[in-house]
Amino acid sequence: MKLLITGINGFIGKNVFTYFSENKDIDLLTYSHNQTDEVLASLLLSCDFIIHLAGVNRPESTEEFKTGNVDLTNKLCRILSENKLSIPVIFASSTQALQNNVYGESKQAAEYALLDYSAKQSAPIFIFRLPNVFGKWAKPNYNSAVATFCHNIVNDLPIQINDGSASVTLTYIDDVILQFEAIVQGDYSAMPFVPVKNQYKITVSELADKIISFKSERANLMISKVGTGLDRALYATYISYLKPDQFSYKLTKHTDNRGSFVEMLKTTNSGQFSFFTAYPGITRGGHFHHTKTEKFLVVHGKALFKFRNVITNEYFELETNSETPEVVDTIPGWIHDITNCGAEIMIVMLWANEVFNPLYPDTYNRSLKNE
Repeated sequence: MKLLITGINGFIGKNVFTYFSENKDIDLLTYSHNQTDEVLASLLLSCDFIIHLAGVNRPESTEEFKTGNVDLTNKLCRILSENKLSIPVIFASSTQALQNNVYGESKQAAEYALLDYSAKQSAPIFIFRLPNVFGKWAKPNYNSAVATFCHNIVNDLPIQINDGSASVTLTYIDDVILQFEAIVQGDYSAMPFVPVKNQYKITVSELADKIISFKSERANLMISKVGTGLDRALYATYISYLKPDQFSYKLTKHTDNRGSFVEMLKTTNSGQFSFFTAYPGITRGGHFHHTKTEKFLVVHGKALFKFRNVITNEYFELETNSETPEVVDTIPGWIHDITNCGAEIMIVMLWANEVFNPLYPDTYNRSLKNE
């Protein structure tokens, strides 16, 4: 398939091109506003599918809305119709197409041109009335408030909020692209207007607070729920605005005569991650928990784990090493310790199911000796 993407230099265009460039079964053709009409015609005559992203949303004069959004789309449709082509087109419109403003009117006029082409040529048309789209490579102070907030917060610049209670509707660029891909691959179940999936409503203040919390994570090590939904997308977007000299950050290393201990990451509801080291012959632990549980993984060296039940006095031990990865759980009500039984320093990854609370550590020192 030869897939033509217009507006290749825009925020959405860059993401769409990068995503589809990974598909070796698709030959990508691209068009940008600085190319000639002859180039556009040549591309249209040789493609099998079009993702039409070219347009303007923040021009220097309102006249550019017509030339960038309406005239270009009219030109595209005219070339296709004159050559009696019925090439499928995905069009990135806007929710503003339903609003009484110059930008919205230009988007709606572009929709009408495509609908007319579809009727004349029986061409499949897929119109996405997109809300505020955000993601990597969006321009701050241009594409979206998300881009502006991320850029400013990363760079310690102030953010301006005129009405924090105002609600905004967002959608993530990768989610939009997945819908594009499904259509390109043959899902024609929704035409001509395609419902935009995974839309998120949030107030401006809530949005700013979330992004600010991402920055504070490096100081307090506490990360929010960034694995799904809006938070996942916002976190990925925020991280994308980091400069290379901001890619890493220091952690606090606690050292004594046994070795060292470093906390890496704390979560709001899934515990925390850390690692520790121990010199040969050193034993760590010698306590039990009522509720807290932990998972240990030796990533370097050899370890001897010992356990004793505080009620039954039952004893158990096992040896693990980094050559054969094995996770060892600590069990509530069992005293446990870990000894470096090798000749090299031992390095152990540790996950605890709760963030350490010094006011209630749930850690009770107790010897493993037979009592």
